[in-house]
Amino acid sequence: MKLSKTADLIIIGAGIVGCSIARELSRYSISVLVLEAGFDVGEGATKANSGIIHAGFDAIPGTKKALYNVKGAEMYPSLCKSLGVAYKQCGALVIALSEDDRRTIKALLNRGISNGVKGLEIIEKDEVLRLEPNINPDTVCALYAPTSAIVSPYEVAFALADDAACNGVEFLFNERVNNVSRNNEGYCITTDTTQYNCHSFINCSGTSGAKIHNMISDTKLFSINRRGQYYLLDKLKELPFSRTIFQCPSTMGKGVLVSPTIHGNTIIGPTAEDIADPDDKSTTKEGLADIVIKSRRIWPNAYFQNSITNFSGIRSHLESDDFIIGEIDNASGAFEVIGIESPGLTSAPAIAEDICNEIVNRFHLEHKKAIVQYKCPNRSFGEMSDIEREQAVISNKLNGNIICRCEMVTEAEIRAAINRPIKAKSIDAVKRRTRAGMGRCQGGFCTSRIMSIITEETGLSPVEITKSGGDSYLLMGDLTEFLRSTDNE
Repeated sequence: MKLSKTADLIIIGAGIVGCSIARELSRYSISVLVLEAGFDVGEGATKANSGIIHAGFDAIPGTKKALYNVKGAEMYPSLCKSLGVAYKQCGALVIALSEDDRRTIKALLNRGISNGVKGLEIIEKDEVLRLEPNINPDTVCALYAPTSAIVSPYEVAFALADDAACNGVEFLFNERVNNVSRNNEGYCITTDTTQYNCHSFINCSGTSGAKIHNMISDTKLFSINRRGQYYLLDKLKELPFSRTIFQCPSTMGKGVLVSPTIHGNTIIGPTAEDIADPDDKSTTKEGLADIVIKSRRIWPNAYFQNSITNFSGIRSHLESDDFIIGEIDNASGAFEVIGIESPGLTSAPAIAEDICNEIVNRFHLEHKKAIVQYKCPNRSFGEMSDIEREQAVISNKLNGNIICRCEMVTEAEIRAAINRPIKAKSIDAVKRRTRAGMGRCQGGFCTSRIMSIITEETGLSPVEITKSGGDSYLLMGDLTEFLRSTDNE
């Protein structure tokens, strides 16, 4: 028999959009529950994208993508400041390699101006090469977008979720939604273990968005699972590019790009592969080879010997080629934010603001009398000056114990990450909150020590700890059990 639980409103999905909406709604007198199929916040497209806050020149004027891209991009500087996460306005270039491409660049300029993007201009070859000496010398011209920026998408999502949790939103993980149906109170949402009853819900479930929509609506949607693979290169003293470099876009998206990351790596990708399985986040020989070939149109001397990892993510593409946002037709109280592919990261705070306002007005919600002020994480030890590090060790001696040498992550930082409002209970959950294991050795030296700290902080047995939830266990048993089993043979 399934357990039963009730909330005023349920958000399905804890990606960047779901977390943004949860934070907005946490300011009102309403009980909010977030159901996430994964083991942690941001397990879908949020953790596996380029991390770019797009300026807004690519989206077709008049679409929801255009509206929310530009509005969201303008919100990010103050949002990141309030959450204590890094934001860098590095700018972007879209390069033209032929006179035909120049026509595309001019069209993007006009599109961007129509969308309200500020500062756009076309610059010629000499200026492009002056700004980015490693760029393809065959470049004819480029669209320069100075307002383009970069963030760490999962760090933004963690901070949003923590803020929401501090203000009463409950997050539940490993809760994949199997069915949504109507009942006398509103809606019944069923997972493998529990039956959830709510007056209203918001479908922010990424690749499951169309599936859940079709459970409620007579107007059926079809979602395409589009996989994007990436290379992540090791940090260098001097990055090859200081800005995000795009090629001219195609019908499959913005194409393979080369960009700095907020933490000083270089990211290259993504591919655009339509696949059947929404959970197939594998990387392939063919996909990675495609990135190498296409990236050299931007960076002819690109080298991949210093690649430290490859990864992929799945974004949901709808046939309408636009976001679907709002209340589902003939389903009072059922809202959806689906088809959120690029520029979804950029658009998330603006989408959240609008959908929240719609719900507040619809249900006449009142502001809470008191909001818990979110406490931003401390600046990372690895980014501190020597004097700041000395003070950090004085204030907490565990900062003197470096667990991850590649990224200079301390024991104090790892313990703090495990005990954030949304707790980190896996190796990858700690990694994405602290960067421990994200450096050159990819956890080769620090994983065992991180496991020990998780055990100490959570009470989990070492054999219960996973890399990323599910069955990704790192240990099969202890030595005593092994020796006992061999004695019996």
